[in-house]
Amino acid sequence: MECEICGKPVPENNPIRAKIEGSVMVVCKECSKLGKIQKAPPKPKFRQQSKSKGSQTTRNRNYSRRDEPSEELVENFDMEIRKARESKDWSREDLGKKINERVSVITRIETGKMIPDIKLTKKLEKALNIKLLEKTNEVDLNQFISNSSGERTLGNVMRIKRK
Repeated sequence: MECEICGKPVPENNPIRAKIEGSVMVVCKECSKLGKIQKAPPKPKFRQQSKSKGSQTTRNRNYSRRDEPSEELVENFDMEIRKARESKDWSREDLGKKINERVSVITRIETGKMIPDIKLTKKLEKALNIKLLEKTNEVDLNQFISNSSGERTLGNVMRIKRK
């Protein structure tokens, strides 16, 4: 290991760490005078992991099809919301008051700059008496396996929507 400033050798078993102009560096004894010497970071203590149910991290969680959303927003939701609001002769302010949302949120949704979350979508459906969520079908991925390669790829599964 060598000094990050001058390049002289630094003992590996006990390197000196100094904060010089905002950066913590491994330096030799002479260069350590240029900044403030930092304490060595504490060594991590060995911890036994308990095998209780609550110690499972999200990294180890097994995901399933049940975790996937069963409904999705219709493709032209912004136009549907605007048409329904205008058919009721409501202004954006009126709709905002009915569903307890700001006018700016309604404007952003109607212009397509914002995608409403499920909770807001359900409020809009109820107030405007329209259907914005559609059920998603479970897809059997085996039907998309290409005969040429025999492997399942994203290109075999994906359907490209063209406008």
